[in-house]
Amino acid sequence: MAIDVLIADDHEVVRAGLRTLLQDTDIRIVAEASGGDAALKLAKKHKPNLVLLDVRMPDGNGLDCLARIKLDLPETPVVMFSSFDNPTYMARAVALGAAGYISKSASRNELIEAMRTAASGETIWSRDELRRVTGALAVPRAGSEQEVSLTKREGEVLKQLAFGLTNKEIAQSLGISYETVKEHVQHILRKIGVSDRTQAAVWAVRRKLV
Repeated sequence: MAIDVLIADDHEVVRAGLRTLLQDTDIRIVAEASGGDAALKLAKKHKPNLVLLDVRMPDGNGLDCLARIKLDLPETPVVMFSSFDNPTYMARAVALGAAGYISKSASRNELIEAMRTAASGETIWSRDELRRVTGALAVPRAGSEQEVSLTKREGEVLKQLAFGLTNKEIAQSLGISYETVKEHVQHILRKIGVSDRTQAAVWAVRRKLV
């Protein structure tokens, strides 16, 4: 039985590559999107057996799309597909209910096997991947119900941080200096009671701030 998959990636060459890789397999691409907003609409329309989502896309990032798909189509397996080996992305993906996280450097066989496994309803998270994010997933929960007062700017920085952006990228995005971003990040970590950026990202997800 064919596995219907929706793929979302803002690079045409990646989508074309996936089409080629999946030829002559039991995995059929039923829809393609170049951004998260379009992917959500197509997922609702086609109700695929699997959604393969790029993380960083200009028109609605993949992690936001993941959250919305799991809200509207909770039984649909979603696998994140990224060139970024970023623990913040992985922690958010776990927290939001992704079936797994595949690197774009994966081999054809690894990709196909992972997609088949996820489409069957099983998780494809490896022990090593979960070990990397276990601390981030566990620590913020204890203080998740405490009231935390962040300034407007700290809230903006936290959202950018939760998207996996570096301090330099946050500075460019918000039009502030690198040093100012560093100060804001330190204040945020102290206020919400976590020790690193990945924990802060998961905390923000659990508080529905991103």
